[in-house]
Parts: sequence; structure tokens; C-alpha cells
Amino acid sequence: MNKSGVVLGLLALVAIAVAVVLFKPAEKKEKVVVADKTKVGFVYVGPVADAGWTYEHDRGRLAVEKQHGNKVETVFVESVSEGPDAERVIAQMAADGADMIFTTSFGYMNPTIKVAKQFPNVKFEHATGYKRADNVATYSSRFYEGRHVLGLIAGKMTKSNTIGYIASFPIPEVVRGINAAYLAAKSVNPEVQFKVIWVSTWFDPGKEADAAKALIDQGADILMQHTDSAAPMKIAEERGIYAFGQASDQAAYGPNAQLTAIIDDWAPYYVRRVDEAMNGSWSSTDTWGGFDTGMVALAPYGKAVPDDVKAMAREAHKAITEGRLHAFTGPVNKQDGSPWLKAGETADDGTLLGMDFYVEGIEGSLP
Repeated sequence: MNKSGVVLGLLALVAIAVAVVLFKPAEKKEKVVVADKTKVGFVYVGPVADAGWTYEHDRGRLAVEKQHGNKVETVFVESVSEGPDAERVIAQMAADGADMIFTTSFGYMNPTIKVAKQFPNVKFEHATGYKRADNVATYSSRFYEGRHVLGLIAGKMTKSNTIGYIASFPIPEVVRGINAAYLAAKSVNPEVQFKVIWVSTWFDPGKEADAAKALIDQGADILMQHTDSAAPMKIAEERGIYAFGQASDQAAYGPNAQLTAIIDDWAPYYVRRVDEAMNGSWSSTDTWGGFDTGMVALAPYGKAVPDDVKAMAREAHKAITEGRLHAFTGPVNKQDGSPWLKAGETADDGTLLGMDFYVEGIEGSLP
């Protein structure tokens, strides 16, 4: 064979080898199946570091992550104002693929209902509201049960007989709390009076602190609040008076001032509802839990609380939990003196949910 023949032969062999490599069937690879995650969103009215309301809701979100692990993905947006901005945030969260959204403030009610109509396959949960739909559930806590216990302690421990109350907005939830605390305080101290300052905000440490100072200047030696920051507790600590934590244990901000605190424990509810959404058993419901469900709890009593007052508070806590005591039990009149509850009569949930009046004895008027 001549040289050209050898070269041609070699080239042919190379071509065949290349063809074998190029056209060799691809090896089968095992298909990796990635389980779909349930995406759960949370919309917060304040910052997660508010040491109160939003902080506890975010603890609930973290509990969902801990319980369900890589089966869920949670997202949140904090400091969302109530109104048009809330609607925008909720809608964007749904558009971004959230399967379930918790909207955690009363003022989110109408935006939640509106967005829910646009996203019928998304499950919505609205805190403290009353409007529901097939894909919208509502939930809240009977905070007034905790306010009753706080009122008993305040009535027993005040020296000036003046309790200062920092209130956010005149919605039933807030009005109900003021009335419950006052009735309890009055039951153990007929001389007690409440001074209420409305700050028209859920979270504004500056306004809350100013209100706390004004109430102390008016003679209050114990502070209550239905706002979300620890500012009033800090002021109480600085001024040497007592206070109650709101929504969360705030003893770190007032180790000497805090007598106890109402704790909103949302974690069990959030874990359960997400689980129901994942297993297909979720439905639109209305939940209003109290001491008996653990949604309302109390922080440890402060060192300033006398033993007899602790015993009284614990007994009231137990009686409410067991259904033997109701915070709104007659005889009770409305602020104008008109009869409301007869002796031994207890308020029905419908009236409590729509409460828009002060009880007799509270000074001032609702905004």
C-alpha cells in the first residue's frame, strides 16, 4: 500500500472513532424530583423588632419554619401601613406565588377581602377582623381576659388610684380591653380611675413615650397600653412606677417596672393552619381563642407583686380558663348610666365584638 493509502486509512479510522463518540447514546440519569414547597406570607403592621405585637407574630412564622422544615417557605413584609399600601403588598405577595397569606392587623381587613377575590386559589387569614370569604378565615385572641387579670393587679397595687392607659385606635378590640381592665380594677378598688390617651397609631415609640410621660404627670402610678412598642415600659422604669407589657414579655425593658404582661402566642395556631393548608383540610373559619387555648398567656409576675395579689391573679386566671369567670359580668351600666348587663348576666360575643362604648365610671369620650 502506498503512503496516500495509509493516510486515507488512518483518516477513516479516526472518523469512525469520532462518530462513535459523537453519536454514543447518552447514559440514563436518575430524575431528581424536587418536592413543591408551600409558600406562606405574612404582612406586618410594625417592625419585627417592635418587642410586642409584630414580634410575636414573627415568632409564629418562625415556629412554622421549625415545624415544617423544607416543606415550607415563609416570607414577610414589615411596617406596612393600613390602607392602599396594604392592598398593594398583599396583592404582590399573592402574585409572587404565596399559597397562604396571614394579614396581621385590623386595618388590613378590606384590602385582604379585595385581594382574595382576585386570587381565589390563595388562602388568606386575617387577624382581628370579622369579614370572611371561601378563601378568607379570621382569627383573634380574647385579650380582654388578660386585661381582666391586669386590672385586678392594678386596682390592688395603685397608691394614687390613677391608672394610665395608652390606647391606639377606638376599635372594639381596644375599647373592650379598656372596659375589661377598668371593671376588674374597680371591683377590688372602688376609688380607682382610668385616664386614657389615644395616640392614633399602633407603633410610634415617640408618641407612646410622650403619652406615658403625660399620664404619669397626671398622677398615674401604673401604666397599661394597647400599642406595640416597649417605650411606655421604658418610661415607667425610668420614672420609678409600674407597667404591664403588651403582646409580649417586656421585662427586659422594665425589670423593676413590669408587673406582668399579656403574651399573644400565635405559634400553635399558625403551625396548625399551615398544616391544614398543606394536607387539604383547611377551610374558612373564625377563631377567637383565650386563656383556654393558650392564645392568651401571662408573663411571670414581677418581684414587686405581693404574694396575696399573685394568688388573686392566679385564681382569676384559672377561673377564666375553666369558664367559671367572665370578664364582663353584670351588673354593668354603659357610661351614660343606661343598663347594659343585669346582675349575673354575661356579655355575648356579638356585643363584645362590636363594642363601641365605655362602661360607667370611665371618664372622657371615645374619639
